[in-house]
Amino acid sequence: MAGCGTMQGWQHVARTGLNAAWRTITWATVLIVAMVIVGCSDRAVATAPAARQPAPPPTTVLTPEPSATKPAAPPIVEVSPPQAIQALQTYLEGYQPQVTILSPKPDEVLTDDTVTVRFQVKDLPIFQDEVLGMGPHLEVILDNQPYTMVYDLSQPLVLKDLDAGSHTIRAFASRPWHESFKNEGAYAQVTFHIGAKTGTNTPDPKLPLLTYSRPTGSYGAEPIMLDFYLTNAPLHMVAQTSPEDDIPDWRIRATINGQSFVFDRWQPIYLKGFQPGKNWVKLEFLDENGEPVQNQFNTTARLITYEPNGMDSFSKLIRGDLPLVEARRITDPNYEPASPVAAPATPSPSAPSAPVTSLPSSAPAAQPISTPKPAATPASEQTPPSPAPTIVPAP
Repeated sequence: MAGCGTMQGWQHVARTGLNAAWRTITWATVLIVAMVIVGCSDRAVATAPAARQPAPPPTTVLTPEPSATKPAAPPIVEVSPPQAIQALQTYLEGYQPQVTILSPKPDEVLTDDTVTVRFQVKDLPIFQDEVLGMGPHLEVILDNQPYTMVYDLSQPLVLKDLDAGSHTIRAFASRPWHESFKNEGAYAQVTFHIGAKTGTNTPDPKLPLLTYSRPTGSYGAEPIMLDFYLTNAPLHMVAQTSPEDDIPDWRIRATINGQSFVFDRWQPIYLKGFQPGKNWVKLEFLDENGEPVQNQFNTTARLITYEPNGMDSFSKLIRGDLPLVEARRITDPNYEPASPVAAPATPSPSAPSAPVTSLPSSAPAAQPISTPKPAATPASEQTPPSPAPTIVPAP
């Protein structure tokens, strides 16, 4: 009986020890699990990729793109068009130019590497003012080269030493300050071939097409205009009607000296902040997700030069140094500035004239004096002197 009691005592001690050990193990396990959860959550916060954000809606202002490093150059900013340009716009706003490429013909295969290009333009006078060297013109682009300006439609544009294969000519009407007309019909395009069709330099007619216009070349004044032409690009209001349709929206991304911004307006934009000397400019056509649309010429880069204080006519026009009465001649081939009217001469002061006393016309004539001498012949009647002219200052 004593052995049984001893055995029961040992069992009670064992159970008590096991329970205590189990509680210890349980609390240790809970503590370890909690530490693991906290550690994992910390790692999740630090390493989990950010959720994909939907593309922001199109904006009507320039939207700078985020950059990892702050640009050293001053920021490029948008400003209003020069006042002279705004004033001259009114003289051309009634035109709706219609541009046609007469030759070469679409898809024509030519055997000569020299091509004669002829154009027709309706509803816009094409000319170059002899004094200022500007006027409405065509801007003609071969493939994706910088454009050539055409001021005389009576003479063809001759393209020489063309490579064999396919080529595309794009042409659009332009205002004297190189802003493209954007009405329907102001743009024409033709693809032709030298020797054989190769498919190079051939845009897909089913895709939107960006034609880079400005800036290009050299500039002597700011602001500098950014301009382009679009074809096959849907209207924003149509593209944004339903997110489920197949009509994609679009944006333009401009990069100037490494600074990028996007916008959704098809209109010229005037910019300041270019550095003296060389500047790089790139334009890209993007879809609604911000991805480049892959079509010929949809991404174009140009190297331009900016030298402040230029004295050419265009620089003077941008700065406002060219009087409007003179600048109007670049909008109308028949315009002649009005000749200035000479101001009337100012009369010089003259000394006042002395008063003139005139004898009365009825004054009695002098009578002869009688003397004892023989009578003399009576003196003739004297005529009173004429009044002296009065001096009146000349007007």
